[in-house]
Amino acid sequence: MTRWDPWSYPEKAGITADSRELVGFEVEATDGHIGKVDEASYDVGSGHIVVDTGPWIFGKKVLLPAGTIESVDRDTNRVFVNRSKDEIKDSPRFDPGTYRGSEYRGEVGTYYGRFYNT
Repeated sequence: MTRWDPWSYPEKAGITADSRELVGFEVEATDGHIGKVDEASYDVGSGHIVVDTGPWIFGKKVLLPAGTIESVDRDTNRVFVNRSKDEIKDSPRFDPGTYRGSEYRGEVGTYYGRFYNT
């Protein structure tokens, strides 16, 4: 079994460094809509999307590691992640001042890793 890599987009999602079109796509958790992609990073070793959740979690943003993305439907402009709304809502609090730092990414990677590396 391959170990889950939080910061790399899964090959099956079809996302490459040249696929920078995810901003503005709707984001779907396993149990429903959670928001829109506000930002996407394709950097090797730190790929992620920032999702603006709108009213769902009171206008909060969340950072989802690239490894949580299950698939992308370019026909409907939707990103599908393989986590539930509650799992995403309970993730480490997004801080616009520190979310690019290694400490925060480590915290987020550890949080989501428990769902994959069992």
